[in-house]
Amino acid sequence: MRIGELSKNTGFQVETLRFYEKQGLISPVGRTESGYREYDQESLKQLHFIQQAKSVGFSLNEISELLTLRVERDQHSCSEVKTIAEQKLVQIESKINELNKMRDALHKITDACCGGPEPATSCTILNALDNV
Repeated sequence: MRIGELSKNTGFQVETLRFYEKQGLISPVGRTESGYREYDQESLKQLHFIQQAKSVGFSLNEISELLTLRVERDQHSCSEVKTIAEQKLVQIESKINELNKMRDALHKITDACCGGPEPATSCTILNALDNV
């Protein structure tokens, strides 16, 4: 199939597919006589794999590493894959903790604000941000 059909089957924009190809995430299996790139079912499977990996937070670099492990399954262990997934989980949990702290701080300063029509000269939110 050509890149347009691959785009239609996966929901990825053609530009994204070209970018993925430049990054080495997918490769055409050949070219037509007129020079169009051709892709096969394995390309489609790889793109679905990429979609799934992106949906759980993996970066393109991490996805590239996972694709290598996927292709070379017999040369790698499940432990290697699990380590990558666990590292991502630690990163996500750290971000969640960071976001919770941000939320709590915002609650604290917005709860202290009267939110009235008074001039903002003594606004507790602005004062709290000035003092951070």
